[in-house]
Amino acid sequence: MTSTLFSELQSLLATHGQEHLLAHWDSLSPTHQDQLAKQIRRIDFGLLAKLRQTHDQPQKSSSSVTNAVAPPAVPIELCGTTRSQELRALGNQTLESGKVGMILVAGGQGTRLGFGHAKGLFPIGPISDRPLFQVLIDHLIAVRNRYHTAIPLFVMTSPATHEETVEFLAAHDRFGLPEDDLFLFCQGTMPVLDSRTGQILLEQRDRLCLSPDGHGGILEAFARTGCLAEAARRGIEHLFYAQIDNPLVQVCDPWLIGCHLQANSEMTTQVIRKQAPLERVGNVVSIDGRLQIIEYSDLSADSAHQTAPDGTLKLWAGNIGVHIFQRQFLERMAVSNDGLQFHQALKQTAYCDRQGRHVTPTQPNAIKFEKFIFDLLPAAQNAIVVEASRNTSFAPVKNADGEPKDTPAEAKQRMLDLYANWVAAAKIQMAENTQIEINPRFALDAQELASRIPPGHCFSGNVYLGPDRSFETSPAQGPAHPQ
Repeated sequence: MTSTLFSELQSLLATHGQEHLLAHWDSLSPTHQDQLAKQIRRIDFGLLAKLRQTHDQPQKSSSSVTNAVAPPAVPIELCGTTRSQELRALGNQTLESGKVGMILVAGGQGTRLGFGHAKGLFPIGPISDRPLFQVLIDHLIAVRNRYHTAIPLFVMTSPATHEETVEFLAAHDRFGLPEDDLFLFCQGTMPVLDSRTGQILLEQRDRLCLSPDGHGGILEAFARTGCLAEAARRGIEHLFYAQIDNPLVQVCDPWLIGCHLQANSEMTTQVIRKQAPLERVGNVVSIDGRLQIIEYSDLSADSAHQTAPDGTLKLWAGNIGVHIFQRQFLERMAVSNDGLQFHQALKQTAYCDRQGRHVTPTQPNAIKFEKFIFDLLPAAQNAIVVEASRNTSFAPVKNADGEPKDTPAEAKQRMLDLYANWVAAAKIQMAENTQIEINPRFALDAQELASRIPPGHCFSGNVYLGPDRSFETSPAQGPAHPQ
């Protein structure tokens, strides 16, 4: 049987010039041989050959980047106006109707944070030390409670984080989210190629070197695992999408949902104003009348520094990884031949060589393939861009403390600043040098906060207002969803 399996695999691999994957076959146990065989049989060699042919071709042509202009966007200044109240009311109604679900992309590991676990486990609560998963689930539960509705949560993991995520959420009882409203599904992977030869790298003698297929892999995985069908079964018409590393995500924001609905948008993207021309965020632009995102690595310094007549950046709209999709749009794109395309990146990747030695290169040596969810934008009908405030909506946790930006310390401070602003708006007293962290399950906004705190109460020291915090003389609750 073993010799027959070897011959079968050798014949397959020889056709594609990948026979080296069997270099250590004779040293493997039958179990490990079977494991390697299964991985080899899953390889789409035709796709790899096609991708290899397009290696080094730019993802965006220089002419298309030159033609990029700022996208038409719903301005942040619209918030607080009568029109804003109408849009928020539309979002409120849709949330109450149970037609909204949430997708959370959580496949990343905390490697750049010096944290050897799934990033969702990273403690980010400035006083509570709540992990990222709890911060976002608390926010989702608070929205569910306000609108008296079920909002199912679909969490995409990766092979590297799936088991740990399943165990972590189970151990913490999903932080209060009902079991039948949480769905975990794992994204796909792609073989990693040697950049010089195009050969598939081995991670170990019995295992291919595989990498997750990017946040765009959600389209295929969401359909393949039955989650898309489950959303349809439950009557979900719109899916709010966010990423795990942003604790300030305004989960299922009714204002954003209202803008999405009013425009009959198949895909709505939330943006912030870039702080610098070369800020490491995707650039949301319009090219020939279609919304697109140009990665910061694909945008030349000259294009990035261009300014409008008023002196502001011409390409000002930064992608923060927050979108809303019509479910039917995702269904259409999941079966479309015009779906997401792979991007290629040159990375430094350890591997097992032909002699079975573990090699850790000092320079980028491998090609990895990823899909990006925002590449759906050009295909979406009536797609719109909605501006958000950086201070209330974006605090990425990407780099370890001590790095210039996007650190845990920076995110924690932004969270504390937001809560301090709520306290001030609610006219609540807070002693000097006091820091306060507010769980959304205690209060979702300044108005709800004011309704929960007795008149004359003064906070001092470090304060965490969790969902179980109570005050003896709390006044009556405010409206279910203030306008």
